[in-house]
Amino acid sequence: MSAIQLHKHDLPAGLDLGPIVAVDTETMGLNPHRDRLCLVQLSAGDGTAHLVQIIPPSLGGKGADCPNLKTLLTNPLVTKLFHFARFDIAAIENGLGVVTAPVICTKIASRLVRTYTDRHGLKELCRDLAGVEISKQQQTSDWGAPELTQEQLAYAASDVLYLHAIWEKLQALLVREGRLEIARRAYEFLPTRAKLDLLGYEVPDLFSH
Repeated sequence: MSAIQLHKHDLPAGLDLGPIVAVDTETMGLNPHRDRLCLVQLSAGDGTAHLVQIIPPSLGGKGADCPNLKTLLTNPLVTKLFHFARFDIAAIENGLGVVTAPVICTKIASRLVRTYTDRHGLKELCRDLAGVEISKQQQTSDWGAPELTQEQLAYAASDVLYLHAIWEKLQALLVREGRLEIARRAYEFLPTRAKLDLLGYEVPDLFSH
């Protein structure tokens, strides 16, 4: 049975989440320039989700003053495991002022090896690779609320609780299909891709015709 621990402002000092940490974010919207970072979810893959609520000074919080969280996100010895890392890295850099690295992205991995389908969302990966059905009902709720509901917390936790299991399956497929190295190179580029998004190079895409 999974557990959820909500932390206001920062992770507790001394918390060790291991060498690979699943990470996700919740924001006020899908524009990292405009929409503030509200929540950062983390899991060691042990069935526990740690949720850090980022509360701005205007609401009595500490905003980007979360040194333990930022140390973890930038620790070169800890790999951060995301689904659609491009958005989360941009949201974290805009909200906390740090570049998250090194990273792995299950969405990129899925697109590289699950070429038999066009369904690469987290919901589909949880179902197909982890045998778990997750709800996306709270996806568009108000993540900037001072007090989050139990439904929001459960939804946010589900975004990180299964990423380790999904990555284990995808990594095996990348090895089998001979695409692990190209995935690694794509992951290394992700912080730069996120920076380009923050600079306004989303549309048109810098790599489009």
